[in-house]
Parts: sequence; structure tokens; C-alpha cells
Amino acid sequence: MKPSTPRIAILIPCYNEEITIGKVIEDFRRELPQAEIYVFDNNSTDRTAEIAAGNHAIVIKEKRQGKGFVIASMFKKVEADIFVMVDGDDTYPAESVHKLMRPVLDEEADMTVGTRLNKPAAEAFKPLNLLGNYLVVTLVNRIFDSELTDIMSGYRVFNRDFVKNIPLISKGFEVETQLVIQSLYYQFKIQEIDIELRERPEGSVSKLNTFRDGFRVLLTIANIAKAYRPLFFFGLFGWFFLISGLILGGIPILEFFRTGLITHFPTAILATGLVLVSMIFFAIGLILDTINFRIKEITQILMKR
Repeated sequence: MKPSTPRIAILIPCYNEEITIGKVIEDFRRELPQAEIYVFDNNSTDRTAEIAAGNHAIVIKEKRQGKGFVIASMFKKVEADIFVMVDGDDTYPAESVHKLMRPVLDEEADMTVGTRLNKPAAEAFKPLNLLGNYLVVTLVNRIFDSELTDIMSGYRVFNRDFVKNIPLISKGFEVETQLVIQSLYYQFKIQEIDIELRERPEGSVSKLNTFRDGFRVLLTIANIAKAYRPLFFFGLFGWFFLISGLILGGIPILEFFRTGLITHFPTAILATGLVLVSMIFFAIGLILDTINFRIKEITQILMKR
């Protein structure tokens, strides 16, 4: 039974955000005075933890460096009915929290995501960030047959069922992508809510590295596609080798029809080998897909969903 007054936890992952953390806490306390505010400090070298404690937030240290470790720790250590996760850089508007919470409170969604791309501030995104986000979203939508627009947002609301049942293995900024992918795989309901992303205040510096973290996100998607959509993943390689084999095999076949002889024996052998390799990839994908289906059935039973 859903509690009449749900317990709300605001989760703020932080690394060196002394310039903004005080304002973020104040803004969310104004919007949700009944909520508990948790600041998870990830080895900050500035006064982030001190300022958060001075603003009466519950400060918890996470020694393992990386946002993925921080979020996993949040999900494990905090107890609530509604979880609001927001970055501590003051780029996400606290007043939008009610819009994000409503679908979760109404049980229309297990996770809501504050989508930033429709109404961003003028300089909030670099061109490479936009390109990287587009490529990642396109890949995820293709793999999971979804229609999402922004999967890397740091502003989200979850229900308890989601938080306590989603497995997280990413250690860095690619964790936001994994949250969405795991949601799609385990068939949790996702809703996207438009928000207006603000620019970072003067003196506040982003911890993202466009190329390093972008590569990590793409690598994460490849790994998860291999793990959760093996038929799709190995099928891509299967089709590549099959088409290559058919193209090369066409050379000796056409030669035989024209002359009645085959002189391109190495080409014929290579074509045969490529077709056989393609069959192996298709077989691997099919076997792993069948195993995954059975594991998913067992997981759903254990989660009682």
C-alpha cells in the first residue's frame, strides 16, 4: 500500500562543488521542506562537505572515486519512498522537482528524467557534448526500440522499487546511461520531463571530459548490448561476415557460369570461411539470447514485479 505521506530523499552527488552546494540545498529545502537531503561527498578537496553540513544536510563520504560508485552507495544506504537525484552544480532548477515527482507519485512512472536538450541555456552544451548525446541516444533507441531524447541527465526521480532492484556496475559518468538501459531491459516505466538547464555559475568547473567520458559511455553501451541484446550485438558481426562472404563468393560463381572453370580458389575458400564464421556469430547470439530470456524470467519472479 502506498503511504499517505511518502518519505522523500534528495540525493546530491558531489565532487568539489563548494561554490554551488549551499544554494542547491537551500533551493530544494524550499521546494520540499519535508524531505531529507543527503550529500554524498566523493573525496572533495575543497569545502563541499563542510558547507553541506553547515546547511544541515546529511553528509555521507564515498571513498571510491567515480559517480557510478556514488549512486550505487546512495541506492544502498538511503531509505525512502521517493528518491530525487540532482547534481550539485546548480544547473538544474529546483522548482521543476514537482513536475518530475508527479508521474512517480501517481504510479505512472518508475523513473522520470529531466530532459535538458529542448530548452538548454545558450552555452550549457558544447557541440561535441550534443553530438555525443545524440549518438548515444540513437544507439540506445535502436537497441531497445525506445524513443528517448536525453539519457545523460543528472536530474531524476525514482520510486523505491526501482532504486532497490536496479543493478549498477558502472563507476563513472556513464552511470546515467546505464540507469536508462537497465530500466529499459527490466521494463521499468520511464517518463521524460522538459526542464530548463542553466549554465554553471562563474567559478564552477565541470568535471566531465568530453572525449574520455564519451568513449566510456559508448563502451558501456557496447558491453550492455553484448550482455542484454546478444542476438542484436553478435548478429551485426554475423551479417557483416555473411555479406562479405557472399560478395567474395560471387566472384568464382560468376566465373564458373561464364567459363565453366574456377581459378579463384583462394577467394572461394575465403568466402566459404566468412560464411561459416557468420553462422557461428548468429549461433552465439541465438544461444545467449535464449539464456538471457530465461534469466530475465527468473529475475522478474525474484523482483515480484
